[in-house]
Amino acid sequence: MDILTLLPFIVLIGAMFLMTRSAKKKQAAAAQMRNDMQPGTGVRTIGGMYATVKEVHDDTVLLEVAPGVHAIYAKNSIGAVLDDAEYNRIVHGDDQELDADGTVVPDDASSLTGESDSAEVAKIDLAKDDTAEDAEVKDAKEVKDVKDAKDESKTDGDADSK
Repeated sequence: MDILTLLPFIVLIGAMFLMTRSAKKKQAAAAQMRNDMQPGTGVRTIGGMYATVKEVHDDTVLLEVAPGVHAIYAKNSIGAVLDDAEYNRIVHGDDQELDADGTVVPDDASSLTGESDSAEVAKIDLAKDDTAEDAEVKDAKEVKDVKDAKDESKTDGDADSK
């Protein structure tokens, strides 16, 4: 056989070897992460639920999903073991960067306006405006009149074509 006929097969086998090798590395890293779990660490399941590890067994893990609520999960259902800072930031909303700056974002936009005097702020009238409603009715009548005029100019054999 000629080497050129075997070359595509060799390349294909090499590519398959490289793909399976990287997949095996990822599986080994995930298994190592699951084996290194300790009680008290925060985890994320493959379903996206965040919980705290209470007990680790051979094939299962006891998770505290809420205070006083425990659930047993398979070890391979743990998607990621999180460090304490990341777990507290996600679950409890603790953000160390905001605490250091002392900057607080207001709940409303009142601090963005220059004036804090609410008595001087003009009230917005949210009632319906009759003049705007009359204008809409008038516009609708004009559109109907235009359609009626187009329909009257057609004869029996005419069709709408564009």
